[in-house]
Amino acid sequence: MTASFLRTGLFLAGLAGLLATTAAQGAEAYPDKPVTLVVPTAAAGGTDTIARLVADALGKSLKQPFVVDNRPGANGILGTEQVARAAPDGYRLLFTYAAAMVVNPSLYRKLPYDPVKDFAPVAQIGRGGNLLLVRNDLPVKTLADFVAYAKARPDKLSYCSWGNGSGGHLAMESLKKQAGLVIEHVPYKGSGPCVQDLMGGQVEAAFADMSSTVELVRAGRLRALANSGPSRIPMLPEVPTMTESGYPFTTYAWYGVLAPAKTPPAIVKKLNEAVNRALRDPAVVQRLRELNFTDLPQNTPEQFAATLRQDLRDWGALVKDIGLQPE
Repeated sequence: MTASFLRTGLFLAGLAGLLATTAAQGAEAYPDKPVTLVVPTAAAGGTDTIARLVADALGKSLKQPFVVDNRPGANGILGTEQVARAAPDGYRLLFTYAAAMVVNPSLYRKLPYDPVKDFAPVAQIGRGGNLLLVRNDLPVKTLADFVAYAKARPDKLSYCSWGNGSGGHLAMESLKKQAGLVIEHVPYKGSGPCVQDLMGGQVEAAFADMSSTVELVRAGRLRALANSGPSRIPMLPEVPTMTESGYPFTTYAWYGVLAPAKTPPAIVKKLNEAVNRALRDPAVVQRLRELNFTDLPQNTPEQFAATLRQDLRDWGALVKDIGLQPE
């Protein structure tokens, strides 16, 4: 009986070693064909812009094309669910924004994915906030002006965001609650269409991502009143944070790459290393700075997973504080 157990133990040890060797060889060969990077927003917005920059850098680093596939809809749910159900082989990944992962669980009773159980976090990309923008013809120049203007016109103003529960939506709802404002929310499928309608006069204000709007502000096509991040940004140093302006906001946004759960850890590690190499590349860093990404943490998958879990708690508390009800 002892000999039988010994033989079984040796067999299992050998099998484990074989599987480990096979997995390592598989990761070494990965990727050996194009990789799809699903972006759960419309093209031309901030998420899409950063995703294409990262996809290009990953393609050069790993010697295979990383192809961006825009799957907008339902506040990021459609594209996110698709990746959650994809084969865990590293060939279909998610490039997403924080709210789709850490806010949606508080907004939807029947979310078709679990941000912790259904995904393997790969790498966090950037950390920061969004700009509070208004139309140029709105007679306000500061956040205090905007609050006074909106208070004098209850139910007369509207603002857009890139979806219910998005960072832009929650930042404005936080401002509305703190200042006692009544402003209608108009959700869009992406930041790009929202900003276009803001410039076109269909809405009066928006919290929108910095990467695609700073140049519009500098060109005089939109006016920035505040940003929801932790600090002022170098490209618009005159624009204060919400907290500086008297309306504290301390929950910040990020972008990230995630793989389906059960993706081999060796592949996750290889992707993480490739993303972090890109974040050290002077050309990539320069482009990210031009897009106002100045905070670029280089985290391990485990550190990104910890950020994900913490933000689920923090954003969930914000949703509860604002009083948004799950759908």
